Amino acid sequence: MATEKIAAETRTEFGKGAARRIRRDNQIPAVIYGHGNDPIHVKLPTHATTMALRHGGANALLELNIDGQTQLALTKQVQVDPIRRLIEHIDFVAVRKGEKVTVDVVIHLVGEAAKETLVVTENATIQVEAEATHIPEYFEISVEGLESGTQILANQVQLPEGTTLLSDEELLIVNITDAPTTEEIEAELEEAEAEAGIEKDEAEVPEVGEETAEDKTEE
Repeated sequence: MATEKIAAETRTEFGKGAARRIRRDNQIPAVIYGHGNDPIHVKLPTHATTMALRHGGANALLELNIDGQTQLALTKQVQVDPIRRLIEHIDFVAVRKGEKVTVDVVIHLVGEAAKETLVVTENATIQVEAEATHIPEYFEISVEGLESGTQILANQVQLPEGTTLLSDEELLIVNITDAPTTEEIEAELEEAEAEAGIEKDEAEVPEVGEETAEDKTEE
């Protein structure tokens, strides 16, 4: 994983009002925890930080230059505005080169399973221990040509050297099943509608010889 370098500034103002002022100045309030030290409160440039998190993913590692001192910081929690989708606050954990950290890494599926099958991702991440500067961005699993009944467990995921699986080895990651038929889908839909109390309006079908409102209008 590449380390993104970001210039940070310490901050002494706290609270919602201060956070709003920081964001208005195109900066993001953040805090760095770890190593038994007091939390370090900083503010980061919005654009550069947003791009760094996009490149690094959920476990983005940033090299923060804080008032002339360098600190490696592992992203732990990102608060995002649900409407504007802008980052509002970030929690980091201070790390050192060579230090082992525990992280959840996402699973990416590639390939196409056999025809008439359904690929179900039972767990989208697995927990591993890795060196702080070598955290995998994701783990790739191929489902190419896999038949119904195939299951892929956590211990079958290929891990890079230096990375240790912490999740249960028997954790189910991918389950290949038979694709549902049209009849099964319709039956499930009807059952769901019934549970939700949705009633379908059945159109009245006129008996033979009975005039409809449209017939009368045409006359």
